[in-house]
Formats: sequence, C-alpha cells, structure tokens
Amino acid sequence: MAESLPPLSPRIGVILLAGGRGSRAGFARPKQLEALGGKPVLRWSLDAFAAHPAITGGVLVANDDVMAAMGALPEGWISAEPGAERQQSVANALAALADWDEDAIILVHDAARPGVDADVIDRLIVALKIGEAAIPTLPVPDTLVEQVDGEARDAVDRAALARVQTPQAFRLGILRQAPAAAAGEPRTDDAQLVRRLGIPVAAVAGDARLHKLTYAEDRTILSGLLGAATMMRTAVGMGYDVHRLVTGKPLWIGGIEIAHSHGLEGHSDADVALHAITDAILGPLADGDIGDHFPPSDPQWRGAASHRFLAFAAERVAARGGRIDHVDLTIIAEAPKIGPHRPAIRARIAEILAIELERVSVKATTTERLGFTGRREGIAAQAVATLSLPEN
Repeated sequence: MAESLPPLSPRIGVILLAGGRGSRAGFARPKQLEALGGKPVLRWSLDAFAAHPAITGGVLVANDDVMAAMGALPEGWISAEPGAERQQSVANALAALADWDEDAIILVHDAARPGVDADVIDRLIVALKIGEAAIPTLPVPDTLVEQVDGEARDAVDRAALARVQTPQAFRLGILRQAPAAAAGEPRTDDAQLVRRLGIPVAAVAGDARLHKLTYAEDRTILSGLLGAATMMRTAVGMGYDVHRLVTGKPLWIGGIEIAHSHGLEGHSDADVALHAITDAILGPLADGDIGDHFPPSDPQWRGAASHRFLAFAAERVAARGGRIDHVDLTIIAEAPKIGPHRPAIRARIAEILAIELERVSVKATTTERLGFTGRREGIAAQAVATLSLPEN
C-alpha cells in the first residue's frame, strides 16, 4: 500500500464505465467481455474495486447484455445505462449517486483498463486529502515528433508531457459541476473538464499495468503485464431438437422467418435450429440445457423469440472467460428448402453470437422421405459447438 490513507470519511465510490463496443479492436463482442486470464476484462476492474477496503460501492455503467454476462454485482454496487457519449454515461452514473454527499470521493474508471492496482487507488485517495481532483500519469518514454500528411516534422519536448490513465479521483461536488465546462463539446477526459472550472488537478504516479485495451494486440500486452496468460482447453458440445409442423403458425428457423404453409409448434417460437445450437453451447459448460433455463412450464417464455435463448448461452460462455470458436448446424427438413435461406441464417446466427461469419456453418439435408421429417410432420436440427474455455 502507499502512504497512510485518510480516515474512511467521506464515502469513497467508483463510476466504472463499461459502455464501449471495441470496434477499433475488431472484437466481435464488447471488449469489456473479452477474455483475459480466464475472466472478462471488466471483471478485473470490478474485482479490484470491490476488494479495496476504503471503497464502499459504485455504479457500473453498462448495457443489458454486459450486465447479464457479469451476473450479480458486488455489495454496494448499482448499475446505470450508458449514454451515446462518455460524458452522458458519466452523467447517468452521477444521477444514480444523487443521494451521495458533495464531499464524497469518486473514482471514474474506464473498464478497458483492467490492471487496477490498490496502490494507485491509495495514491489518488491520499491526494484528495488536500485537493479536489487527481489523476494517475506515466512519463512518456519515446521520442515524439509532429507528423503532417505522413511526414515526420520537428521533435516535441516530452519533458513536460505525461500519459494520463484512469481511475481519476474527484470530489463528487466538483464532478457534478464538470459537464457545464464541456460547452457542448464531447470530451474523453473528466480531469480536463474540471481544469476548465479553474480547479487544480494533482498528478500521482500511475502504473504500466493500467494499459488500455484499444486494439487487438493490446490483449497480448495486457496478458504479459498482468500475468494473465491462461491455458485454454477445447470443449465440444452437441445439441438436438425437433418440433412438429402445424398450420396457422409462422415458421422460424435459424433466427429468420421463412414463408411456408406450416410453422413449428412449441412453447416459444419453436426455432428448432437456435434451440439445437443453444444446447450445443451449454453442453461444454456443463450448464444444463435450454429447458432448465427456460422451462416450458413458465408462462413468461410463451411465444418468446429463441434468439434470446441463444444470446443467453453466449453470455454464459463470456462469463466463464471463454469464446465460441465454431458452430456447425444441420437442419433436417423435407420442406421448405433451406438452401435459399442459408446465407441469411448464417448471418443471423453470427449476429446473435457476436462472432465472425466464418465461424458459423449451416447445412441442410432430408431423410429421403423416411421418418417423421420425411413425412413432413416436423423439422429437426442438430448442432455442434466448439468452445475455448480456460483451464480451471
């Protein structure tokens, strides 16, 4: 730990921003759910703050999909919806802290920086003994130059420059005033808004482990910094489902509606393909089957869209720190012909699972008019899912 901390009054809390999508990194799912050392990136920060003895609670700013993947929050934590811009996300979190005193200390942190360290937290809290805002910084080790139209120009004096990290610490009353300093311009750093109010911002020593996950290669860097390289194992699951064809119902297969004289009968929308894939994914997790999580006896699932079941299974994989490597689906039907719909089905499954299209295979076959599918009494589907899961 750093130097002695101030007394545990006022309250100390956290705003943990986890609303980003990770588009620059090229991830198929939000970067805060990417696996790092056997757990989602977001979990690293959440666990670090929850374990710190001075922190009494916080606000996790994340959408419903991220919240579902993370499960229950630590004691004293609540959630808030993310905004279109970072400033709006912070504002939503501040609204959730409306009953906190102005004197409270709030740490604002980007979940894409998983290497939160207790020593950095302590240094920030100590800095607010005498100040109202503090940020962690690191020196700039590289030579910097101006660059214009692809041409390197004069070197920039790096002696007065520093790399800014999060978490950043503020008195809550000051943070509440900061949005007024934005003047309608989007800002990615709360400390700069506070400086616009004329309030000094102290700089404390940062930590290289607070490296930000921005590009795909950053995951390799962070694994090394955090000692988070994890052995992964390949796990394979199989799923099978069948539903009866009836008149008067729409036909849903693979997450799309197909025009046909008959539809599939079931408690939900009876999407036989998505049901098979859901079970195939739950299998390697030893996490029961679709009926355990969405029992047909529960009226809330009557007529439910099956993409909700498949998305749930994908979230369970992410929560374990795993990833879906491949899905292979075979639809067994005499009619309708699946071939014309196969590209749309592949694309929809990839979208639901948040994986690349190349990781989804869809095939179709008949039973040469044999059995219940051959007699056009029903449609069956079987699926194989290949996952990478961290070794226990």
